[in-house]
Amino acid sequence: MCGIVGYTGKATALSPVLEGLRRLEYRGYDSAGIALAVTQGEPLWIEKRAGKLGNLESTLTTVPDAHSGIGHTRWATHGGPTDRNAHPHLDNEGKLALIHNGIIENYVELREELEKRGHTFKSETDTESVVHLLSDARKKHGGDLAAAMREVCSQLRGSFTLLAIHSDEPGRIVGARRNSPLVVGVGDGENFLASDVSAFIAHTKHALELGQDEVVDITATNIVITNLEGDILPQKAYEISWDASAAERGGFEHFMLKEIYEQPKAVADTLIGRTAGLDPEITAGINLEGISKVVIIACGTAFHAGLVGKYAIEKWANISVDVELASEYRYREPSVDGNTLVIPISQSGETMDTLMAMRYARSKGARVFAVCNTNGSTIPRESDAVLYTHAGPEIAVASTKAFLTQLIAMYLIALHLGTVRGSLTSAEHDEIVGHLAELPSKIEQVLETVEPLRALTRQFKEAASMLFLGRHVGFPTALEGALKLKELAYMHAEGFAGGELKHGPIALIDQGTPVVAVMPAFGSLLAEKMASNVQEVKARGAIIIAIGDGDLPSADHMIRIPATHPFLEPVLAVVPLQVIAYEMAIARGNDVDQPRNLAKSVTVE
Repeated sequence: MCGIVGYTGKATALSPVLEGLRRLEYRGYDSAGIALAVTQGEPLWIEKRAGKLGNLESTLTTVPDAHSGIGHTRWATHGGPTDRNAHPHLDNEGKLALIHNGIIENYVELREELEKRGHTFKSETDTESVVHLLSDARKKHGGDLAAAMREVCSQLRGSFTLLAIHSDEPGRIVGARRNSPLVVGVGDGENFLASDVSAFIAHTKHALELGQDEVVDITATNIVITNLEGDILPQKAYEISWDASAAERGGFEHFMLKEIYEQPKAVADTLIGRTAGLDPEITAGINLEGISKVVIIACGTAFHAGLVGKYAIEKWANISVDVELASEYRYREPSVDGNTLVIPISQSGETMDTLMAMRYARSKGARVFAVCNTNGSTIPRESDAVLYTHAGPEIAVASTKAFLTQLIAMYLIALHLGTVRGSLTSAEHDEIVGHLAELPSKIEQVLETVEPLRALTRQFKEAASMLFLGRHVGFPTALEGALKLKELAYMHAEGFAGGELKHGPIALIDQGTPVVAVMPAFGSLLAEKMASNVQEVKARGAIIIAIGDGDLPSADHMIRIPATHPFLEPVLAVVPLQVIAYEMAIARGNDVDQPRNLAKSVTVE
């Protein structure tokens, strides 16, 4: 949600700011804008437009030379996606500009007070209250923008990333964060601020973490980080492990298709050095002895990874597991104590619902072992331990390789817990590890056979609905397939446990309804049960697309995947489901990488 970029340095600022916004388009947005500090003491240059970044770029025919600026892509919350609600927002003098990601919960009372003090508002946003508040605070602090930012942040309720520039100090940018991402890019004679390292990865791999309620003050050659009391804090540096080419399409038509084909490498990277057991450095901060239950908290696709993880942990570690929607978890005041292990799963590490659920669990004494793809993000920093996946940057909004690497992470945690608890024999462990090691090459095999599936999918582009069936670990796989189709094709899709059909959902079956059946390992008892479920829908006119490691005579179309350990089947079975969703979106003329109404990183509750 919302992309934020700030640049100050030797280059013409427009170029790195625009480049950063392009790289942040994947986060989801409906308007864009830029503010540049051109001449000291003069009003800032600003341009903003509703719609895609191209709408803004079409207006940039004559842009003044400036060496610092801020840019923003907005996902509308307060006020519709219009030109006037787009960021940046200006104070009444036109000298102070502010961009914002997040929600200001007390903006109404702030706005009422500011209007009484003579401030004129031009938008419907919560953000504009902050820019006027900051303008007053800056004057109070004798022009010190960083001091003003610290004072203003102390008055705000909610979650936010803020970036501000003032024309009196055109080479200076001040930022702050609370429950919303902001990172510093450290360059040579130039520095960056952004909501995501992908915004500046083409310029530097050196970054600094920012903690909760910290304010950063940058110029081209200096970086100062303080808390809200004004105390200077040590800088926490880290290196970005991927390069700019990883965030490019590389000859693929869409980022999503590229990321589907990157999955063998992503899975291999996540497995490297971990199959013999998790590195002690990963688990050093957490005591896994004496755990009485495990709670997995996540949203969307990550929730489905958690559901698969439940099967593995309960089987291999012999411990009860609950999988909770993070957005619901803390509001029902669940039972949590010091013997509860909580596993939050988040690609970005900034998912607000998951973060707040995790904080609730921590407040009750739970131990937290996070699964995340983003180094230095909030959820890992606030956890006792973290298992980083190595998916690399995922630009398409609909998650693919992040999901597969989350599955791998759950298997690794399940194996580790089984070892710690003594519930998994060494022979069982080694057998599972052997199957895990084969997954990258088996994903490659699946990808080599998807072209017929793409052609098949196009036959169903006029379908009003598509249903997905699964059993055991195939059930969350079916849920994920349905979610992908909803996200990308904008059509009704539902995932069901195969045995639940007769309890109501079978009423949805009509003549010609496409049904995707995620088959358990052929020859197993579950496969026989699932075959009966398929016969039930087949008899009512459904067209069956089956995914499995053998043949299903009742299927109209059979998509074969290599045989593997039964618990690992989702890693292979979900790949054809991703391809179905991708191809259906293409066939229906939809934007594959940036589907409507969605954001990559949901940083508000």
